[in-house]
Amino acid sequence: METKYLFKRYKTWWVKVAVPKDQRSELGYDLRQSLKTHDLEEAKRLRWDVVESLKSKIKSDDSDDILENLKDPVQGFVPPTDTAYNQYYHKVVDCQHACPAHTPVPEYIRQISQGNYNEAYMLNWESNVFPGILGRTCDRPCEPACRRTRTHEKAVAICRLKRVTYDYKDDISSLMPVPENHNGKKIGLIGGGPASLTVARDLALIGYQCTLFERDPKAGGLMRTNIPSFRLPEEVLDEEVNQVIDLGIKTEFNSEIKSMKKLLDKDFDAIFVGTGAPKGRDIRIEGREEANKNIHIGIDWLTSIAFEHTKSIGKKVIVLGGGNTAMDCCRTAIRLGAEEVKVTVRSPFDQMKASEWEIEDAMGEGIPIHDNHVPKRFIIQDGKLVGMEFEKVEAVFDESGKRSLVPTNDEPVIFECDDVLVAIGQDNAFEWIERDIGIEFGEWDMPIVDKVTFQSSNEKVFFGGDAAWGPENIIWAAAHGHQAAISIDSFCKNLDLYNRPEPKTTLISQKMGVHEWSYDNDISQAKRFLVPHADKKDALKDLKLEVELGFDEVTALEEAQRCLNCDVQTAFSEDLCIECDACVDICPTDCISFVHNDSEENLRNKLRIPAVNLNQQILVSEQLEQTSRVMVKDEDVCLHCGLCAERCPTGAWDMQNFLYQEAKVYS
Repeated sequence: METKYLFKRYKTWWVKVAVPKDQRSELGYDLRQSLKTHDLEEAKRLRWDVVESLKSKIKSDDSDDILENLKDPVQGFVPPTDTAYNQYYHKVVDCQHACPAHTPVPEYIRQISQGNYNEAYMLNWESNVFPGILGRTCDRPCEPACRRTRTHEKAVAICRLKRVTYDYKDDISSLMPVPENHNGKKIGLIGGGPASLTVARDLALIGYQCTLFERDPKAGGLMRTNIPSFRLPEEVLDEEVNQVIDLGIKTEFNSEIKSMKKLLDKDFDAIFVGTGAPKGRDIRIEGREEANKNIHIGIDWLTSIAFEHTKSIGKKVIVLGGGNTAMDCCRTAIRLGAEEVKVTVRSPFDQMKASEWEIEDAMGEGIPIHDNHVPKRFIIQDGKLVGMEFEKVEAVFDESGKRSLVPTNDEPVIFECDDVLVAIGQDNAFEWIERDIGIEFGEWDMPIVDKVTFQSSNEKVFFGGDAAWGPENIIWAAAHGHQAAISIDSFCKNLDLYNRPEPKTTLISQKMGVHEWSYDNDISQAKRFLVPHADKKDALKDLKLEVELGFDEVTALEEAQRCLNCDVQTAFSEDLCIECDACVDICPTDCISFVHNDSEENLRNKLRIPAVNLNQQILVSEQLEQTSRVMVKDEDVCLHCGLCAERCPTGAWDMQNFLYQEAKVYS
């Protein structure tokens, strides 16, 4: 097999060698070693020496027997699933696995359902640092992954339940960890956004002295300057940013770094760059220069509003762009007094980059979105901007799926306007980083950053968040911050940066009686509950009035009950199974089958219902004694209802809570 003995962790290739059963109590289920490469071809070349080295560590009286035990099972058959490998069950908890920071979603939702808001908040704070902020602004990669979408139309409102933990928590100051004594190491952090704040939080807790340089008067980065207050109230932002600052972070506000060389000359042991992507893209078409005073770069315009430098806009406004910044711009324009706001997008409506809910909120406020409109020129009369001309296009795809926008040859579209907001993308700005200090730059004038360690070619300088690989969401910045903090700590201790700490995992049976569990395994059939909004008449007049009101406690409890407890795993013990097939009979989704082993393709297709989602692993048991069959469970459609365990007469099935906590430097 091409990748035999190989697996990936954080994009780095590793070798894994199975340990015979009689040695597992001493050595574990397998031995692993990093190959310290991202390249598959190189990994394939390096693996064999490492494999032999790992095999040599396995003790036995008969080396030939060892090698035989380490071979693949019967050629072409699917080997038994190694559930001891921490990533197996992690991937089954789809929502947590999809979250870049790997927040333990089912666990904090279960705490909400029990009214334990403080505990639920702290679970989030450990993982994503900003529960109140993200509960209002996150891009929600967890929700498309939610297993509820496989049985019902809508996912659990995971993001809005995160907000619940903030809205209903008590004073949590006593729950916050206390930083260790200063360890003598100093870290400089450039930019006060979520990536830098995450690094600062993690390192401060283990004794690092962190100094945060921010060009604005307050920390928060683009969370403060580009997310309007009607989406993210200032008091929420201040509270969660200050939770980090109050850990002893030194701050230098109104301090823009203009030379990396000068900063490197100071006594910092390492430097982290978390400056985001602060440069909005401009548009260069006919009339741009003449209309300059009425054309505004979206992110700069939002910043000027955040700091109350801009308080008005023209009556007729056009917003160019289809991302989240464009949605924030158009909604803000209305609140500044614009009477007519239009959004124009080059692409088809269904290919807009903005989040679905952001588009819905904008359209719910009466803002039309005109797709397939390519801007051609600004219309100037008597030296004044009066409108824009657009060309109508349609999307055409070639055989490879590449999209082209082809003119429809319709008459040009003319929209009147007084002001135009340009929100067509963001770029990084690294003019302040000299090119002779050992930091290499690549495509698009971006620094070359290791995707595992976040280290640049200057070993002392690390990047994360939007500054590393371009614009992403806050949750990605937090995830980057955790990993960068691990690398910085290892660097300061002269340790191997590729030797990453393992996540914490626990697997505990939920059995309380023969057929009783410590978790609620009833499956709610309720549809997703709607989040209430402020009255539109009031909301459109007030820049600071939060539009989404959040769940009340009763609704939060009901929405929490929709969670399927996907972190409570079905654990199967072959030695207890008598092959009565009772579990097969009672399974509501027909996800359990007892069949003879085969190649994975054949095995997936001969289950009671074929397992068609190849991205989700199937659970395969050891060969069973009585019939030589194997038990196969399609993890993709399992509801974790526990009926198999309740029905099983021998206890071969058990429901076990799997808690996965991503490694952090202070773990």
